[in-house]
Amino acid sequence: MTATLLLLLPLLLPFAVPVPARRALDRLAPVTALWVITLCAVVLAGCSLAALGTFVLTGLLRLPAFAALGELVHPLSTASGPVVLPAAAVSVGALAVCAGTLGRAALKEFRAFRRARTEAGRRPAAGDLCVIDSPRPDAYALPGRPHRIVVTTAMLRSLDAAEREALFAHERAHNRGGHHYFLAVAEIAAHCHPALRPVRRAIRLAAERAADEAAAAAVNDRRLTARAIARAALAGQEARSARPGLAPAAASGPVPHRVRALLAAPHVTRRAATCAAALLLACATVSSASSVTGLIDFHHRVEIAQGEESR
Repeated sequence: MTATLLLLLPLLLPFAVPVPARRALDRLAPVTALWVITLCAVVLAGCSLAALGTFVLTGLLRLPAFAALGELVHPLSTASGPVVLPAAAVSVGALAVCAGTLGRAALKEFRAFRRARTEAGRRPAAGDLCVIDSPRPDAYALPGRPHRIVVTTAMLRSLDAAEREALFAHERAHNRGGHHYFLAVAEIAAHCHPALRPVRRAIRLAAERAADEAAAAAVNDRRLTARAIARAALAGQEARSARPGLAPAAASGPVPHRVRALLAAPHVTRRAATCAAALLLACATVSSASSVTGLIDFHHRVEIAQGEESR
């Protein structure tokens, strides 16, 4: 029963993470928050998948047919026998749902990315800047080789020269920081466990905040950067964007929150920041320890069932 409880812990801990993730986003520097929250999401998602997989294998190896395939002398023995098969059945369903939704999302994203790269490839580029003639105001960082900053003519008309420079600095910061990788990891984690969907939003916001700060430093004007982001968001709020989901954009996320952060003086309390980061890392550590201990116990029971080790 203890091993079963240890494997349940990685499935329950993600529900405790969204609130600390939001607090970490408010208390940590944006780049630090981006790394800490993403690392925590990766560990929690991986541990939850490991727990589900262990439940499935435990249930299968209790059946004589699968025990024979696994070269077990006798079916796997567990202290929590009555709950193993139902848990295995639920785990199979959960893994199937994860794989199905993630596969559909990946296919949709691949098609959107290919369309965006094709559209950008048809246009002449000025350095990394690609201007698309469109009535929809939009601008985003398009990853790939080479990186591109895609902006529509409608968005260019919506901003003055200084605001356009701030917008371009924001999008270049996304490409320079590899933020599309963080967004991809957040998307995968959200499909691995439903409780990590709010964490996906926190990671997206952390990426936007990091790019906001980089743009403000590049143009040396926080107020100008805030105004550019606000005007870009207002211009694009009525337009349906065709950008890929993993292409970060200045006008995405909770723009009022980002504008307030830019207009306020940067201030991070070291004690509060340390507590926020420590809480997230503690959740990841406990989840890792529980899943590893559960896997070790599972391996020990398999060796016993194979006759390689005594009880």
